[in-house]
Amino acid sequence: MFDRMVIPLWKVSPAEGRFTWPARPLLASQRTADVLPLGQLLGDLQQQLGLGGRIAGNAFGPAAVRIRRDAGIRRPEEYRIRIRTGGIDIAAAADAGAYYAVQTLRDIVRMGARTLPCCTIDDRPFFERRGVSYDCSRGKVPTLDTLKQLVERLAHWKINELQLYIEHVFRFVRHPDIGKGHSPLTPDEILALQDHCKKHHVRLVGSLASFGHLEKILALPPYRHLGEMPGFRGLPGGTTLCPTDPGSIKLIAELYEEYIPLFEADDFNVCCDETWELGKGRSKTQADKAGVGAVYLDFLLKIHRLCRRYGKRTNAWADILLKHPDLLGKLPRDIVLLNWEYEAGGANIQRTRQIADAGLEFLVCPGTSGWLTHGSRLPNAMDNIDAFARQGRRCSARGLLNTDWGDRGHRNFLGVSLHGFAYGAACAWNPGGVDRRRFTENFCGLTFGQPAKPLAAAMTVLGSTYLTCGAPRRNGSYLFEALTEPMLLSKSAADAAIETMTAAGLEKVVEQLSSSALRSSLSAVLPGFERIALEELQLASAMDRLSAERALAAKTLRAGGAVKKTYLARLAGQIEALCGPFERLWLARNKPSRLCDNLRLFKKTHRQMLRLMKRL
Repeated sequence: MFDRMVIPLWKVSPAEGRFTWPARPLLASQRTADVLPLGQLLGDLQQQLGLGGRIAGNAFGPAAVRIRRDAGIRRPEEYRIRIRTGGIDIAAAADAGAYYAVQTLRDIVRMGARTLPCCTIDDRPFFERRGVSYDCSRGKVPTLDTLKQLVERLAHWKINELQLYIEHVFRFVRHPDIGKGHSPLTPDEILALQDHCKKHHVRLVGSLASFGHLEKILALPPYRHLGEMPGFRGLPGGTTLCPTDPGSIKLIAELYEEYIPLFEADDFNVCCDETWELGKGRSKTQADKAGVGAVYLDFLLKIHRLCRRYGKRTNAWADILLKHPDLLGKLPRDIVLLNWEYEAGGANIQRTRQIADAGLEFLVCPGTSGWLTHGSRLPNAMDNIDAFARQGRRCSARGLLNTDWGDRGHRNFLGVSLHGFAYGAACAWNPGGVDRRRFTENFCGLTFGQPAKPLAAAMTVLGSTYLTCGAPRRNGSYLFEALTEPMLLSKSAADAAIETMTAAGLEKVVEQLSSSALRSSLSAVLPGFERIALEELQLASAMDRLSAERALAAKTLRAGGAVKKTYLARLAGQIEALCGPFERLWLARNKPSRLCDNLRLFKKTHRQMLRLMKRL
C-alpha cells in the first residue's frame, strides 16, 4: 500500500494486526492548530469511504485518530504514525509535523481501503526549504482563490514555501502606471494569501525582479530613461536597469518600500537574473574599466543593503554570479543563491559545487518544464529535478525551489504543471526514496481519483510530444511555436518550427493524441481545482494535436504539394474554436487582463489560414 504514495516515506516498520475504520470515527487532538488538517481528513473519509465522524478537542480517551505532541521527536516537521488495531496515534513535536502526518494519512485514505495494515511510519524531510516559484508576470495573474487552492495542494505534498514571481503585476501606490492593464495583485490579496499560507505551514516569500526582466516597466515613458540599452530586442527601454544611473536604485528602493513590508518571511528574492544588456549600453564605460562582474556586484550590494533595511535575507538567482565566479568570495555571507538550471544535463547543476565551496547558503532550482509547451516536457522535468535534488543532497543545499514559468504570454496551464510540482515536492522531501517508475501512476490515482494507469499513460504521451515530433529542443517544444506559425515559409523563417520537426514524428503525435485517455469524460465527483486541471490537460492535448496536423499540412504545401481546402478549412475552424475553451479555462483560474494577447494570436492565425485558402 505505502509504495503508492506520491511523497515517499522515510521508514515504514510493519506490525501485527489490522486497523478498520469505524463507521463514525472520532478524530482527536488537544491543539486547535490540528483542527484544520483533521477537518481535511474527515472530508476524505466521507468522500472516499462514505464514513461520518467528528473532531474532538481532548487529550485523553479512545479515538480512531489521536494527535499528540511528543518532545522526543526532535525536528519540527518530523512525525510518527502508529497504526494499531485499536486506533491511529500521531506524534509530532510541532504543529507542522502534525499537519504533515495528517497529509500522509489522507493519502492512505484516498487509496480506498477501509482496513489498513498495522505499522509504524517514521517520516521527516531532507531539505529544510521545499518551495515553488510560480510565475505571475508573463500573462496569467491568478486569482486569490486559485492561489489559496494551489497552496492547499502544495502543502498536501509537504511544500513549505511559495514565491510568486513578480515583475510588474503589483499595484504600487507611488508608481500607479506599473501594472496598469495587467490585473495586478493588491496588498490586500498578498496579506490574505499570506494568512492562508500560514494555516497550511507554507512561508510566502516575496519575489520581485530588481535588475533584469523589467521590460514591462522600462517600456513605460516615465521609466524608459532608466534602461541600460533602450531599443534592445526592439523593446522601448530594453530589459535591464542601468546600474550606474542613480535613478535605478531609487526606483527599486521605492518599490521595496511598498512591497517588502507585506511579507513576514525572513527571505526575500531580489531575482537579478539574466541581465542581458549589462555592460553593453550606458554602463559600458564603467564595465570596460572595472569589469561587467564588478558593475553587477556593485548594484547587487546596493539591493542587499535595501533588504537589510527591512530585516530581510537577500535571495538572488545565481546565473550571473556563476558567469563571474570570482565574485562568489566577495558576496556578503548572508546572501542565499538560487542556482537554476532547467535542462536535465545543464551545466549549472554541476556548478552547484562552486557555490558550496564558496561557503554560501544556496537552494537548487529545477523546473516543471511546463512553459513554452502545451503539455510540458515531462521526462526532462523529472530528469532535471532528479539531478538537482541529488546534487543538492551532495552539496548540502538548504533546499529545493521548483520553478514554473509563463514565457510568451503564459499559454501553458496550471494543471499541466501539477505533476512537476508534486515530483519536485517528492524529491525535496525524500530525494533518495522516489520510485520514478510508478510516480506518474501514483500521482494520477491520488490526485484525480481516476483509473491511474490509463490517465498516467495519457499524461506521459502528452508530456513526451516534444520528443515524439522528431525535434527535441531546449527550453520548450516546437509544437508550441507551430500552432500559430504561418503555414507558408518566408525567407526570414528558415529555422521555423514546422521545418524542424519530422513528418513521421508529427504523424505519430496525431495518432497518439487521437486515442489518448485524456479525451475521455471527466469524473463528476472531482473537486473543482482538479476537474479544471483535467480539462486543462485535455485542451493542451487538443492544441498539440492541432499543431501537429497544421505542421503536416504546412510541410506538404511548402514542398509544393496539394492540400484539400476542406482539410484546411477544418484546421482553420479548430483554431477559431480554441478561443472559447481557452478563454473559459483562463478565466476559471486567472484575472482577465492579457487573455487578449493569446486570443489575438489565435484569431490572427485563423485569418492567415483563411487568406491561404483563397490563394490555393
